[in-house]
Amino acid sequence: QLRLVESGGGLVQPGGSLRLSCETSRLGVNSYNIGWLRQGPGKEREGVSCISSSDGSTNYADSVKGRFAISRDNAENTVTLQMNNLKPEDSGTYYCAARVGLCPACSGNVCYHDSWGQGTQVTVSS
Repeated sequence: QLRLVESGGGLVQPGGSLRLSCETSRLGVNSYNIGWLRQGPGKEREGVSCISSSDGSTNYADSVKGRFAISRDNAENTVTLQMNNLKPEDSGTYYCAARVGLCPACSGNVCYHDSWGQGTQVTVSS
């Protein structure tokens, strides 16, 4: 099981940017796909983005397409989520999650992952 530690959250004005990092204990081993999940106030947890371990392919929730970019550095055991043009509805706790074979995902109040971190808070407000 991976140990995942998120960092980079904070308070930003609408239209601003933040860069979240997920440091893992051993990213390049065991074919873990890494994703970001988030939970806003009063909302269910949802998948935001994921990057594949096999070919580096990425996917994004429709709400963040064109604004967020995920990348991974296997040598540094780090996955990064660059968030641009942030909106108030992007606020919430962001979690880094890992899953073998499939991307971490959520359906209703149930999320599917093998490991996840403690989360980092993102607040978008003027």
